[in-house]
Amino acid sequence: MAKVQTKDLLEQFKLELVAGEGGLEREFIMSDISRPGVELTGYFRYYPKARLQVLGKTELSYFNELSSEERIERSNRLCTDITPCIVISRGMDIPVELINACDESDVPLLRSPYKTTRVVSRLTNFLEAKFAPFTTMHGVLVDIHGVGVLITGQSGVGKSETALELVKRGHRLVADDSVEIRQEDYDRLIGSSPDLIEHLLEIRGLGIINVMTLFGASAVRSLKKIDYVINLESWDEKKQYDRIGMDEETIKIIDVDIPKAIVPVRPGRNLAVIIEVAAMNFRLKRLGVNAAEEFSSRLTKMIDQEKTSVDKGVDYD
Repeated sequence: MAKVQTKDLLEQFKLELVAGEGGLEREFIMSDISRPGVELTGYFRYYPKARLQVLGKTELSYFNELSSEERIERSNRLCTDITPCIVISRGMDIPVELINACDESDVPLLRSPYKTTRVVSRLTNFLEAKFAPFTTMHGVLVDIHGVGVLITGQSGVGKSETALELVKRGHRLVADDSVEIRQEDYDRLIGSSPDLIEHLLEIRGLGIINVMTLFGASAVRSLKKIDYVINLESWDEKKQYDRIGMDEETIKIIDVDIPKAIVPVRPGRNLAVIIEVAAMNFRLKRLGVNAAEEFSSRLTKMIDQEKTSVDKGVDYD
């Protein structure tokens, strides 16, 4: 699980620290965000105190209508020993009672100039990305015409060499050898490279090369959604490979099923071109153009025509 501290929000979103400086190293244990409107009325039975608390215009307007004693009592109950921080939106003035409570309990009190919905949306996206399910896979991730293609296969099958050829053809490298994958939504996988080997490519016989230095900044990118998996394997004469493209396999990564293709490797095959065309064909399928289905439809139509001709006793000879 990722380690996220309140000070990370300050650095990421340039929030203003108003009070509770002593609690900037408090850690988040979940990505959920709470807007404690009911709690300001005095009902704290189900108060989600471990969540990030956001107070918008509605909450502060009600809070300011309370008596001084009630504001002190509500502020003290909002600030617990596990509350990561409280964020005030719209750059609004903050009641002194809440500031004092945050200073006494070391709960960071932050302020943002943006609207509440925007603050909640950005903070939610940030925390969900940090707490997203995570795994690492051996392979190469390349952006080919906007399609994130994860190339997998046994060591030495030619993944890195193929990626190098794809980069020379104008595509972009995301990660080589080790791909870090996060599930940022129920059907969305984001791949990136470990910091140690970012922009680097290992070519046997040459060693480590820096793709960005050799080919420029346009040849790399930091992360990419994984759309398609292509597994390279040594050609097996006894195995039947798909020659039409009607069979659609998938591979489960974390909790997401990703379309997968198997490409056999043997001397004379230009893997870079094959993978490039596979990515383009994948894009066409998403746009509703399926060459395999079109061929199958033509074949079926031709068979039906031949059958009809035979039934009618027509002789074309």
